[in-house]
Amino acid sequence: MNAVTTDDLFAQFGPAYRWLVTFCAVMGSFTMTLSGTIVNVAVPDVMGAYGVGQDKAQFLQTAFIATMTASQLLNAWVIGRLGQRGAFTAVLTLFLIGGLICGLSPDLDMIIFGRVLQGFAGGIVQPLVMVTLFQVFPSDRRGFAMGIYGMGLMLALGLGPVIGGITAYLWVVRILFWIPLPLSVIALLMGLFFMPTKRPDGPVKSFDFGGYGLLCVALFCLMSTIGNGQRNGWDSDLIVTQIVVGLVAGTCFVLSQFRAGSSLLDMGLLRNPRFASAIVIAFVFGAGNFATTYAMPVFGQLVQSYTPTVAGFILLPASLIVVFMLPFTGRLSDSVPPHYPIMGGLVLFAIAAFFIAGSDVNTSFLTLAMLGVMGRVGMVCINPALMATALKSVPTEKLNQGSGTINFFRQLGGATGINSLVVALEMRTEFHSEAVTATQTADNAATRELITRVENLLSAGGIPESQQFPMALYHLGQVLEAQANTFGFQDGFMLTGIVFIGALIPAYILSRAR
Repeated sequence: MNAVTTDDLFAQFGPAYRWLVTFCAVMGSFTMTLSGTIVNVAVPDVMGAYGVGQDKAQFLQTAFIATMTASQLLNAWVIGRLGQRGAFTAVLTLFLIGGLICGLSPDLDMIIFGRVLQGFAGGIVQPLVMVTLFQVFPSDRRGFAMGIYGMGLMLALGLGPVIGGITAYLWVVRILFWIPLPLSVIALLMGLFFMPTKRPDGPVKSFDFGGYGLLCVALFCLMSTIGNGQRNGWDSDLIVTQIVVGLVAGTCFVLSQFRAGSSLLDMGLLRNPRFASAIVIAFVFGAGNFATTYAMPVFGQLVQSYTPTVAGFILLPASLIVVFMLPFTGRLSDSVPPHYPIMGGLVLFAIAAFFIAGSDVNTSFLTLAMLGVMGRVGMVCINPALMATALKSVPTEKLNQGSGTINFFRQLGGATGINSLVVALEMRTEFHSEAVTATQTADNAATRELITRVENLLSAGGIPESQQFPMALYHLGQVLEAQANTFGFQDGFMLTGIVFIGALIPAYILSRAR
């Protein structure tokens, strides 16, 4: 049976084929990204449903993200073996199997295993989808194509917390794992008809089992160190061991990729200054995108005292606006030098982060939502130009390697961003907690006034005098904890903005590179 190319499919389905395969590909990517974000706001419900601590419940998400990151580099090898259609349908089948395991198993360890399967599938499908859209759109519309690709990702990132919050409130947690599956089935069936089957020309490299094992060890140690360092102590034996093992594994992985025949990371691509600059920006983009997607709903719950459902809606307006804007920003990236929208988007996102850093319990829901819109507008300016520029800077025969590499670093940035922000929040909250507690002395007039007012209110409510002062102190403790949380989040958002300002340096290098 002859291989089916995109030209054959255009001849069979006509001009509509471009939109049929685009819808199919974006739906596949959308469902997997949705599955990655839908659990974020339901972590407390997972803890209650399965009787585990936050570290075990959070591993449900960490396992998904780490596996998704590691599998990004498998894209070229899988397509070389199976072709685009075979790879697309195989990873969607794997994703469905993982979803069924998550939805049917009563044991959290098996659910984590199912999430690992889903993360593995999601990591392969994203660069595959990006290359497919790059192939079916002409060269002067590839920025627009990357806008369509980004539209699915950003919409999933915004809808995930909303759907997760509503589902956790109305039904049981298990339903969360079933929601993306029907769309995955539709994408799978469409892929059987609309994905090309032709494999890339040339011999297929053998799978680099040793390199992939080193990569997985390095990523696991990195995520575990960042996630547990503050809790276990950065100088504890476990954390120090993980740091050493992770650094050794990461170094050995990089060195292994310089040898001839490596099938994971093409180090030759990194010698291209344009592509290398795009990788650094993609890392920062992923860090900011995933970190704010995680932090905004959590900020709403801890500081604003919103319910998970209401907190999930904070980023919904931004996601809806993104859907309408991305095709236009994609067209913009086709008509202007790419560094203009990239640098403009970096600045806009940083400004939004700085404004969010000034938010507190008195900040309205509308203000937070509008700041979220501002940040996401910056994101939609960056993504199409960045991805189109990265793929245009690699040879045609290395599109799959280039796509896998840029997506790997974007996903690695996302995983690092979430874990680093959580650590920063814990450290800065603890710092501010100690600082505000140290101010609570007998000479603090504001504290004495607060305690007196609370005692008067309790007295008016009929509370016995012997209980008034202890209850007033308890209320003071809650106020101090809320202040420390607020200051911690403010520092975290400020740090995110500073990182984006720093990304202007590689953006400038990209503008000068040819």
